[in-house]
Formats: sequence, structure tokens, C-alpha cells
Amino acid sequence: MKMTFRWYGPDDPVTLDKIRQIPGMSGVVSAVYEVPAGEVWPEESIERIRAQAAQNGLEFEVVESVPVHEDIKLGAPGRDRLIANYAENIRRLGKAGVKVICYNFMPVFDWLRSELSHPLPDGSNALAYDNQTVQSMDPLKSELSLPGWDESYTHEGLRALLTQYKSIDEERLWDNFAYFLKAIIPVCEQAGVKMAIHPDDPPWGIFGLPRIITGDESYARMAEICPSIYNGITLCTGSLGADPNNDLAALAQKYAERIHFVHARNVKITGERCFEEAPHLSRMGSLNLYEILKALHDAGFDGYIRPDHGRMIWGETGRPGYGLYDRALGAAYINGLWEAISAGR
Repeated sequence: MKMTFRWYGPDDPVTLDKIRQIPGMSGVVSAVYEVPAGEVWPEESIERIRAQAAQNGLEFEVVESVPVHEDIKLGAPGRDRLIANYAENIRRLGKAGVKVICYNFMPVFDWLRSELSHPLPDGSNALAYDNQTVQSMDPLKSELSLPGWDESYTHEGLRALLTQYKSIDEERLWDNFAYFLKAIIPVCEQAGVKMAIHPDDPPWGIFGLPRIITGDESYARMAEICPSIYNGITLCTGSLGADPNNDLAALAQKYAERIHFVHARNVKITGERCFEEAPHLSRMGSLNLYEILKALHDAGFDGYIRPDHGRMIWGETGRPGYGLYDRALGAAYINGLWEAISAGR
């Protein structure tokens, strides 16, 4: 198991010299953020990230993410050119030493929350999701701003995109996903780069948009489309764990050989389709990270892991979910669990 940490580049207030001080940290997870989705990443930009990480004693072996252009998800006429660009990015990343690409196939919106700074009883704040609040939102009127949200969309552009998706149900989205996988997985095999799809977050439909990567059945269907081990999974415990029907330990055991990357975090389910993000400690939320990590360990998992969304604690401010302190605590907790599990205790 290799411990990693999300880094958003030189403008990230969580700097590389701080990340390197977290015990057991092997590398950073990053991306070329300045290039629009669908375009080819310059080799010098990829090399810059690798060099900056190396200067701080860190590896750059996981990319999160190479965004999938909406025209690919929609199955639009221009998708072949965009897929060819995606394939070229895979080749360039493999050449630079990247081993895993984390990506998602969520239409329009990346992960969504109703609150970015929900106050918790201990005085910290965290990301939270209340389904009734979200269902009452109008994405064309609400001021949606998320770390994963594409700020380049205008209201007109968003309106047009949502209109296009009215003709895309889950089956159409699955068809377009299969088309994408069949085109890129052979490239991955040649380049030595494994794809690791992130589950939909939350794992249910929002704003009338389809969601397809939500748990066991979707992973089985994905593997049937492309059996190659390069067609893999990012096991995000918080995203999947928001649905109590997902047995995370069972998923970890069943798909261990296909799990190339793990986002480890906890959530506290507060109602039907309602949750708040909790400290990593198992007893602080609704997920048992010990059981999940033990299932991964016992099944032979040897991939990459990172502490996922953290609270804002000790007066820290910054990118919601991506402060330093609580994620560093999460890394230490995960490393401690893994060490104890490895020692058979």
C-alpha cells in the first residue's frame, strides 16, 4: 500500500513541503489543471508536476483526474476526436511514470454537497449533504461552486448542457461509457496505465441526471464490458458509504484485484440520503474503516490510497474538504490501522 495526498498544484495552500512531513507519505495525486477538458496535456506540464514532487522526495504516480469531456458522455458526433486526445494523454502520462488515472463518468456535476462548511459539535466544519435541500435547488439559479466544479460554464452553457442530457437515460449513458472504455483500455494496456473510475458522489441521481457507478452491480457490469484489469476502480469509501446498502468491506474483498486506488474517509449518515463528512476514526461515523482496510489487506491490495475529504479544524481555512490538518490526521490513522492489520493484531 502506498500512501498519497491530493495536491492542486503551486496555488494549493497545502504545499509540497508540508505534505512531505506527513509520516509515511510516498507521493502526491495531482493533474494538469490549466488545460480544458478534452484537450491534450503538454508533456512539459506533466514533467513539471513530476519534477516538483521529486524535489520534495515525493512520487507522482497517480493522476486525479483526466476529465472526460461531456461530449463523450453524451455520445456527441465529436467524441472520437476527444477520445483520441484522451488516449494521447494516457500515453504521455505513462511515459512520465504515472501508473493510475482516477476519473469519473458523472454528467455535468462532479461531487455535490448542500453545505461546504457545515458546523460540527466539536467546533470544526465539514462538507454535508441534505437531499431535500439539494432537490429544492435549481442549478441554473443557485450559486454552485465546488472544488470539482467546472467554473467555466456560463448559465447559458449549463442550460444547453442540461437540455442535451434530457435525452440521456442510464442505458444511453452506459452505452457511451462502454464506447469510451473499449477505445481507451487497449491504450492503457500498451502504456502501462490503469484506469480507476471514481463512483458517483452521491451515488444516486441529481437534477434529473443519470448516475451509473453506484455499487456492486455497476462494477460487475463495467468489468463485463472490458474484463481487462486495466479497467479498474477507485474505491471511495465516503461516496459509496453514503448509501447504507453498499457493504464496503464486501466490495473491497470482491473487487480487490480491480481496485487500483482508494479514497479513505468516513461519513455519518444523518437521514435518508443525508450525510455529513466525519473524522476518519471509525467510531466517529457510519463506516468501519478497520473492516474495510482489513478486507483490502486480506485480499492482497497493494495499490495507492489517500485520505479523502477532511474537516476544517484548528482554525484552518481553504479549499473545502482539502485542508491539511484533518487529512494529515486521516493519513496517520490509516497508516496505523494498516500497520496493525499487517502485524496481525
